[in-house]
Amino acid sequence: MSRAVPEQKRTWRTGTAPGIFPILGHGIALYRQPLAFLNSLPAYGDLVEIRLGPQRAWMVCHPELTHEVLMDPHTFDKGGPLYDRLGKLMGDGLVTCRQPTHRDKRRLLQPAFRPSHVAEYTDLVTEEAAAVCRAWPVGQDVAVTEAMMALTTRVTSRVLLSDSLDDRTTAEVRDCLGAVVRGLFVRTVVPIDALFRLPTPANRRYRRALSRLHEIIDAAIRERRRGDDRDDVLGTLLKAAKGDASTAADGGRPTALVTDQEVHDHLITLLLTGVETQALALTSAFSLLARHPQAERRLHAELDSVLAGGRRPTPEDLPHLVYTRCVVSETLRHSSPGWLFTRVATKETELAGCRLPEGATVLYSPHLLHHDPSSFPDPGRFDPDRWLPGRPTAEERRAMMPFSAGNRKCLGDEFAMVEATLALATIAGRRRLRHLPGYVDRKPRPGITMGPRSLVMTCAPRSPMPSAASLAHRTTAAPCTSDSRTAGDHVVDDA
Repeated sequence: MSRAVPEQKRTWRTGTAPGIFPILGHGIALYRQPLAFLNSLPAYGDLVEIRLGPQRAWMVCHPELTHEVLMDPHTFDKGGPLYDRLGKLMGDGLVTCRQPTHRDKRRLLQPAFRPSHVAEYTDLVTEEAAAVCRAWPVGQDVAVTEAMMALTTRVTSRVLLSDSLDDRTTAEVRDCLGAVVRGLFVRTVVPIDALFRLPTPANRRYRRALSRLHEIIDAAIRERRRGDDRDDVLGTLLKAAKGDASTAADGGRPTALVTDQEVHDHLITLLLTGVETQALALTSAFSLLARHPQAERRLHAELDSVLAGGRRPTPEDLPHLVYTRCVVSETLRHSSPGWLFTRVATKETELAGCRLPEGATVLYSPHLLHHDPSSFPDPGRFDPDRWLPGRPTAEERRAMMPFSAGNRKCLGDEFAMVEATLALATIAGRRRLRHLPGYVDRKPRPGITMGPRSLVMTCAPRSPMPSAASLAHRTTAAPCTSDSRTAGDHVVDDA
């Protein structure tokens, strides 16, 4: 006779958020005070019903429930107002495609973002980051957000298209992406199409930016078809479109034939997802370091030790840039650029004891999860030490989801971490950024992404710290393996 105690099923709390406006629902609160609105929701339950315009939607407020949603993509597929809007921009790309077609699309693009391949991009990232330093005059005010957008646009476009975009076109892409992500947000929280067909300046600006992005990508594809093959993402896609891509890396299965429209859609998707989120994360990192001098000193100590003489980092340096990666991880927790996402129920189902109809919109927020005091003590405090090897708890790892989780986890999660670590190390090793006198940490304007969109700081020189202090902070990361399909975290142990 078994004496095992049966596992008790958890009782979830459900509720409805107050303050529903006619027609607009909670759209006003999400637009005017998005983070305050999100932070208020757990008081009403683990699963809280809200309104997006006149539509009902359900916000998941607990890490375990969020994993339940993300680990079942056949029931909770990509969809809802966010992905419906993104689909009009990206087409049927990797981010917006439905689950039945996701596997083949991911298999096609995965090789370019495997850890072994990511190391090849080190020179590319550090070269662009060093160029940013050279353009920043010491003692002068610099537009940090604009510079980080230029940096990540250059890096992403070179990974995707090699050198197909000149400096002028790269700047145009940067500006168009900024206009698009801001326009997408208001279309998500108030999904009433009639409002966005009006000929307002904001609507015209959004449509112009969207149209120009598509034109730039089409021109790059046409130019490549007339020229030589390149070993970049566009080259991989064009080989698949011609049917002469041999086999995929996993299992040797033939790569599915790709249409010309899919080539375009994949490039738009990777460009949109790879530029602004990275730029805002780097901008937030510099802002947070300027407000936390102890963390900044520890970062500088590590850089002076690992990158002696001010040299640019190499792939061999990455395992030793432990605290640098901790700064990136803590920035993604404290100020995650990707802060609100949607899924759609593909059938009638139950979540947290609540019956959801087919087509129901389910939302989750990395910001909300990353600021839950039950997962992260003192969540408002910027503390890179949280992510030192051996420090994160199981609860912290599970609640840390800057790149989502499950088999729809971000394809470029490791590339994003390496890019941010290298860019931060290269720039912080040469320059210090100080906030202007009278600086006030204002709440960021909402968009599909969240972060400081117009930050200006003063550029100061950097002097290496004494070698004894530097050596005291040098640490080697503990080895750790991670399953990219199931891991919700992305911390320094993954280095």
